[in-house]
This record gives sequence, C-alpha cells and structure tokens, in this order.
Amino acid sequence: MTKFTKILIANRGEIAVRVIRTARDLGYRTVAVYSDADANALFVHEADQAVHIGASNVAESYLSPEKIINAAKITGAQAIHPGYGFLSENADFSKACADAGLTFIGPDSSAIELMGSKRLSKIAMIEAGVPCIKGYQGADQSLDVLVENAKEIGFPLMVKASAGGGGRGMRLVWEEESLLENIKTARSEAQTAFGSSELILEQAIIEPRHIEIQVFADNFGNVVYLGERDCSIQRRHQKVVEEAPSPFVSEELRQKMGQAAVDAAKSCQYKGAGTVEFLVDSKNNFFFLEMNTRLQVEHPVTELITGLDLVQWQLLVASGEKLPLEQNQITLTGHAVEVRLYAEDPRNNFMPQTGTVFDWHTPANENRKGVRIDQGIQKGQVISQFYDPMLAKVIAYGENRAVAIRRLSSAVQDTTLLGVNNNKLFLKNILDHDIFAQGEATTAFIEQHFTDDFSMAQDKPSVKTLARAAVLFYKQSLLAKSSNKTDWTSSAPLNYALKLSFNDDVYSLHLSTEQFDSGKFQVSVNEDIIEITDLDSQLNITQGQCVFLEENIRNTYHYVFDEQRLYLDDGLGHFAFDNVSNEPADLEQSEGSGQIKASMDGAIVDVLTEVGQVVTKGQTLVVLEAMKMEHQLKSMVDGVVESINVEKGQQVKSKQLLLNILVEQQAE
Repeated sequence: MTKFTKILIANRGEIAVRVIRTARDLGYRTVAVYSDADANALFVHEADQAVHIGASNVAESYLSPEKIINAAKITGAQAIHPGYGFLSENADFSKACADAGLTFIGPDSSAIELMGSKRLSKIAMIEAGVPCIKGYQGADQSLDVLVENAKEIGFPLMVKASAGGGGRGMRLVWEEESLLENIKTARSEAQTAFGSSELILEQAIIEPRHIEIQVFADNFGNVVYLGERDCSIQRRHQKVVEEAPSPFVSEELRQKMGQAAVDAAKSCQYKGAGTVEFLVDSKNNFFFLEMNTRLQVEHPVTELITGLDLVQWQLLVASGEKLPLEQNQITLTGHAVEVRLYAEDPRNNFMPQTGTVFDWHTPANENRKGVRIDQGIQKGQVISQFYDPMLAKVIAYGENRAVAIRRLSSAVQDTTLLGVNNNKLFLKNILDHDIFAQGEATTAFIEQHFTDDFSMAQDKPSVKTLARAAVLFYKQSLLAKSSNKTDWTSSAPLNYALKLSFNDDVYSLHLSTEQFDSGKFQVSVNEDIIEITDLDSQLNITQGQCVFLEENIRNTYHYVFDEQRLYLDDGLGHFAFDNVSNEPADLEQSEGSGQIKASMDGAIVDVLTEVGQVVTKGQTLVVLEAMKMEHQLKSMVDGVVESINVEKGQQVKSKQLLLNILVEQQAE
C-alpha cells in the first residue's frame, strides 16, 4: 500500500481545478504549480498551496520536470497528478517521479513510452491481435522512405506525428502532389509540440466513427472497461462534441471493442486510467487508433453515465488498492454529452484568441439539473497565447439522449463569456443540427453538413446586432455626461450619429429617440431601420445585461464596456465594437492590401521570404505559432516584398505589422 496525503497537480486550467475537487473530497491536501501568466488563475486559488515555477513559456514552467519535482519536495507532496497534456504522457517524467520517491498517479513509464509512440504502439497492438489500420510505422524516417510507403498505401492518406495528439502534427493528404508539403508541416508541428518529428502513415478511413473505450487497471492484473464515448464530431482532428454511450454502438459491438481495449491494456501491463481509441467504419469494422495513457478531456460523460468518479479511481489505484468494481458490476445509465468551450473565432477560420475575461457566468452557478461545468477561468483572467485555447467544458446528463442534448444546448446558450471571442454559437448550432440529433454524425460531419453554418459564415455583424450596440453606446454616452446616473430624462427628441468599428470595418449608424426618453429607439443602418424598446431605461450600464423589446419579443442580452470598446453577446455571436465616431477616417488597408499582420499574439516560427522577392496571392510568407498550433500567414496580393519587420523566434502582438508587399499595380 502506497501512502500519500498531499498531491501536487502538475497542470493548469480546468483539469487542475477538477483534480483538486476530488482530492479535497477525499481529504488530500493539494499543491498547484503556476507560471507567470497563471499567477491569478482559478486553479492557483483553489489549491491549498501553490508554487511559482517559471516564465509563461511552457518549456520554462509546465514542461520542466525538475521544477515540478522540486515544488513537490519543498511542499512535502508525496504524489503527482499530471492531468492531461504537458507531462502527462512523458515516460521520463514518470520515471523521474519514481526516482525521486514520488508516486506518479498514472501508468508506469514503460507503458507510457510504448503507447506514447503511435509507431511502437501500433506494432505492439498488431502483435496483441488488436485490429489496426494499414500503414507504415517503420523506424526509417527518411523522406524517400516515407514517400515510397505513402505511394504503396495509397491516397487519401493520414500523416501523423508519432508522439502527442490533439490534431497537431496530423495532416490528411488527398493526392501525391501535396504529400511533401504536408510531411514537412507535420514534422515541424510535431517537433514544436512534442519534441519529436517522428511520423507514421496510415490509410485514411473516410467518414468513420471515432469511438473510444475507457479502461482502468490496477496493480493486481485486474482490467475493466467503462463503456465507450463517441467523439466523431471533430474539427482539424480535434474533438468538438463527445457523448456516452454512442448512439451508433450496439451492445455486441461494445463488448467486442471493450475486450479489444482490455487486451491492449493487458499487453503493456497497464495501470490506472487509460483510453483506447478506435475508428469504426460503416460496416462496424473497428481499428486501433492510439492509446492515451492518462485521463481524457471528455472523462465527465463517462462519469455521468456510470456514476463513478474517475479521478477517485486514479487515486485508489495509485495508492495500491484494487479496482472498486468488477466488469459485471459496471452499468451504464442514461446519456451524457459534452462540448468544449474554446477561445477561438469560428468566423475567422477558428483562429485562437487572447484577451481579458470581462464576464463569466454559467448555469452551474444556478445548480441547474443535469448540467455540469468543468472550468478553469474566472472573471478578470487574461487568456494568453501560451496555452491551449480550451477554457471550459459544458456537460449535460439526461435519462435519454434527447433530454441530454436539449439540456446541453440550453446550458450553452445560457453561458456568458465576454471579452474573448469564442465558439459558443458554433457549439449551440451543432447541438441543434438534425444530423447530430439523429445520431448519424461521423468525423466528416462538419465538412459535409456544417461548412455554411451561420456561426462560421458570418463575417460581419447583422443590422440587428449593430442596432443593439448603438443603443448601448448611446446609454453609455448619456451616463458619461450625467452627474446623476439614474436620471435618463430628456425633454426633446434626440438624434445621435455614430460610427462603430468591428474587425477594422467601420459602420455608420443613426439613432433617434422619442421625447422624454421613453426608451424607444429607431436605429438606421444603411437602408434598414431597427426599432428597439429598452425595457429597463433605469438600468445601470455596468450591470452587464439589458432587456430589449424588438418586434414584440422581449430578450435579455449580455454585454460589458471596457472604456470605448463594447463586448456584446446577443445570441448571434460574440462581438467587440469600438466607438470611432470622433476619430478620423480609418486608413487601414483592405483585404487587398500588401500588409501582412499577425493574426494573434504568438511567436514567429519562420519567415519564408526576403526583401525584393516576387510573391503571389495565396503564398505562405510567415508561420506564426500560438496556442500550440502553427498558423500560415499568406499573401493576399501579387507583388514584391518591400519590407520585413520580424525575424524567426520573435514574439509578436495581434495585428502587429510583420511585412509589407508592394502590390503589383504599384510596382509597375
């Protein structure tokens, strides 16, 4: 029996908060570690103790085994929970913990090392008789060998980083002509994200289901599976919606896949929580994808349908106890669905976002039935470019799938996040989609059924959103002029012209009110006239919500002001408007300009051009790394590179000018 009473959580964000919650319930003391960027993060305040371990860059903090182990020693923590990501699947870290006399709450380093390599794990699974996809998993990583094997496997083809996951270092290649470029990009991302450029190649299974089996093993050879999770709805190979059980999986298929997952775990003498991921084709053939040797992001849906606390099970196994249940004692009841709330902009190709959380409120604050929020953020927190953009998970449970989906859709709509662009509307629209409701979504769902969805397609605010923003700016200006902030009385009609900027586009609006300030407004946007009645004209502008009557429908909207910037969520997306009424005409160049600007805060991975070089529209000129992903910044014009203002390795801010191109017409 391994004794420990204090646990250090070697992670951050929502998973750190999640682990602390169960540890506290079981009477364990907890220690958090944090970087410069996380000094005021929620998980730091939740832990009993916290140790600063370095700069915001992950290499100097959360990826430093020495600093984390030292933090455990100086606080007297006897065990380390790695969460997911960072060092959770690092075999060397697991071994270093053991060498330091610390209990690593996870599998042995040998199992992590084997399963952490897609190449080696696939070889092991073939030997164990687990069904695998045709591919190349050889040790020879030379470009010629990879190309030769890719041709033999055929197209479409998946190029995958052997280490890591989360869609990084992964590319779907449809034709031979783009193979070399995708191999190079996958290698670069893999090296940056995981410290290994090793790749595997696999035949692409088109439109499969992504089904994963939760397994648990103890130190006595007992292994069980806790049902499956359906993670088929994905974007860029990253999971968007997860549910349990799968609407696709029959009891017979569940047992077959469960046994295969157990066999996979036994083949490497696994201990603790693990997940074996499979791809399943339309004929119910399933193939091993990978094994994650840690707790999964989506573990809450399994907890809700089994009634079990998986973190508690992890702590039991790590302390040397047997699994609490045998396979025949595990039952699945009801249905659970989870979505991941990200700081990203679906309107801009899901570009990760940074900023300050000015408002954050969830239905969990109201103890809503069947709703669970696993969160890692709080009001006032700054979302930086250094970490993964996932902020929280919204989960719902119901006695059946329809109830769970309905509860989750409602909970997503009632979640307020202001200050950072996010994917809330995108998630809500997926949950309301007929294909998802029917349980027919595959990994091709977004590409086949969702590419034109409003949450992604809208590139400009609607006239209704602009009108709502105009009324809020008017009220703010009136407050600024009034010494009595509750006195909204006006004796005459008022006309108010203003200009609002959104994503560098400027919109001219005209607002008028009736005399005595009845709360009735007319807002002109080009040729459209929107009528709005403010049902709470006495509302203090800082309270963060307004009640408007439009077309005889009463709605409540959430907003917040940061000086002359308005953040508004009116159910049509998250918007940030600037009042530029008193500023000179914006000279910002349009999409056809030669200016290449940083799409967000990040670091320059590479500059692929030089001054004087002739470039063409669509050519990648700069590679920017942020939130663990590489972003290719392309030229919008044909022309000649006139100036370059950055160099490889440099940190840049959002909208910072990186280089300028003399457009073709100007160059002539």
